Amino acid sequence: MNTEAVTALANERLSDVQLESLARRGRWLVLSTAHAVKSGHVGGSMSAMDILVALYFDALRIDPAKPAWADRDRFILSKGHCGIGLYTVLAMRGYLPIEELRSFDQGGSRLQMHPDMQLLPGIDISTGSLGQGLSAGFGMALGARTTGSNAHVFVMMGDGEMQEGMAWEALHVAPRYRLGNLTAIVDLNGLQQYGWTPESGSRGDRRDPWAGVDLPRVMGGLGWRVVEIDGHDMLGIRAALADAKAGGDRPTMILAHTVKGKGVSFTEMSIRWHTGAPDDAQLATIRAELGVGEDA
Repeated sequence: MNTEAVTALANERLSDVQLESLARRGRWLVLSTAHAVKSGHVGGSMSAMDILVALYFDALRIDPAKPAWADRDRFILSKGHCGIGLYTVLAMRGYLPIEELRSFDQGGSRLQMHPDMQLLPGIDISTGSLGQGLSAGFGMALGARTTGSNAHVFVMMGDGEMQEGMAWEALHVAPRYRLGNLTAIVDLNGLQQYGWTPESGSRGDRRDPWAGVDLPRVMGGLGWRVVEIDGHDMLGIRAALADAKAGGDRPTMILAHTVKGKGVSFTEMSIRWHTGAPDDAQLATIRAELGVGEDA
């Protein structure tokens, strides 16, 4: 599917099947780009891909031809190390040429490892230092309400990232301001790169970052509207995003249960593929498993 065809699709109300096809293409572009440039945080990009596609092709009120439109919805990729996933969806949506993905993480490229709002139109804030995105989103949502804008702000966080103290400051404060125009999405893929526990005494603990913690209860207790979904079920994703945008006077927390490295047998739930670049043989397997053609 070429760029023009994808752009034309974006102007329609897409079916779940069409969005699922775009997500498969997105995963292919993430992995084929990593193969070409020999770098990229691919595991978390693949776990988030269905949600990113649903946002950019369905939920967000945006116009790629007017990336600075004042009343657009905002999206913040707080887990900014997964920029390769965001760039892929922005390219499919028409913010940049698909061919530019091959410049990822290269000198002079607009597509650095972490998103930079000074380089690429369509990036609402630079991210990469974990834990900061929700606070920025809080400010954007409060600013929109103060100025009378009906912009909605979505922030995607990683589950490991939620261990950062700054994230909890925003989690505590947002409900007090009754920011119904703020939605946090947590990519609960259960596999952060490293852990540190008293039991292990060193880096390398591979347990779920929130093992034994009732996150829905915790978030609800703080005052968030909590919605739990399968982060790979397109129907459920769309319903949750639409519900979040419908309003109310409380911020929404979408806890999305996902699979790190989703879509390819040897990348799923493998810490080896937190970062990585497939070799030629692996790339052929990836193409077959994702079912993408030569024009993808």
